[in-house]
Amino acid sequence: MATERVTERTDGLTSERVVERDAGGTTYVDKGGSGMGAVLIGLALLALVAIVAFFLLQSNRNDAMRTDAVTSAASSVADSASNAAGSIGNAAENVGEAVTPK
Repeated sequence: MATERVTERTDGLTSERVVERDAGGTTYVDKGGSGMGAVLIGLALLALVAIVAFFLLQSNRNDAMRTDAVTSAASSVADSASNAAGSIGNAAENVGEAVTPK
């Protein structure tokens, strides 16, 4: 029967497990990390999503402001046209009164 010796070490960040077997003379080393790389990748992805969301919100806000500006300008033009039509109507009445003999 083969003898087996297992040695486990950890330095706080990385854990290492060494298995030594006499029968085959093969040594297996399993290394495990602390998972800090996955945490950093997760934070980077979260930051990327936040940046994209910020730019999409800014774009939406700019579109809304542009739409409000166009609506306001169109309303102003419509009011001016209405006032001008009323003034022309009043002027035509005045001309009609001036031309009509009394």
